[in-house]
Amino acid sequence: MRLVRCLTHETGPDADWPGMSSTSDAVTRETRLALQRVATHILARRRAFAWGKFGLRSVPGGIATPAFGDAIEVVRLTADAVIVEADGAARAAPLTCLRDLATFVDVDLARTFSVGHDTLAAGDITEPLAIDPAAAAICFSWFADVAATLDQIISQRRQAKPSAVQLWPEHFDIACDLAWGVEDGQRVNIGGSPGDAGLDEPYIYVGPWGPARPGSGEFWNAPYGATLTRATIMRGDASASTAIAQFFDRGITRLEAS
Repeated sequence: MRLVRCLTHETGPDADWPGMSSTSDAVTRETRLALQRVATHILARRRAFAWGKFGLRSVPGGIATPAFGDAIEVVRLTADAVIVEADGAARAAPLTCLRDLATFVDVDLARTFSVGHDTLAAGDITEPLAIDPAAAAICFSWFADVAATLDQIISQRRQAKPSAVQLWPEHFDIACDLAWGVEDGQRVNIGGSPGDAGLDEPYIYVGPWGPARPGSGEFWNAPYGATLTRATIMRGDASASTAIAQFFDRGITRLEAS
């Protein structure tokens, strides 16, 4: 069972997320990019070179690979460490630089590696990783809330042939896709991001595979579909999990009714 902390239940709809009061937007962006570099070039590389897959998962307090290999290995990223679990034992390394972490998990950063056409470059592998623990907590909490809601949508729409929920290192978002109709291509991506070049704050999205954008034009507010920011959610009266579920359902329902 995935544990999710819905902060609106504890402190009201206008409350800050972990560390928000002491973490600037600039630090959050810097942390997000550093976490994405580790996720891509340490976690995803390790799983891909050992097992041929690079999708990741949200886990309590961070992100991780699924278990893989004969040693039942899991590589996890927390706010202050990379942890490797294998053969029933665990070991941890601090988040110093990519070179140190690559040595720790046994990956070759010199090998060509891609998770898609927007793969984030490894950059200077000796540069200290600028990860603020409070900003990392915001990122991981957002992934956890979105992941839990995606599980809820999958449970409610079991006949929609949903894909597995995965955290994709290319765009550093967590998502799945499901069918909204019976024809080929009538599917929609639903998921969430801690921010990116297009929208520099945490948000959720509904992205139809095709051109369909039925219903209110105000809902479809992005080139690829619709988005709703965490800041907007936190200003509302509903809990984060409820607001996220309602947004996903609005988008899917509009498509189904078209």
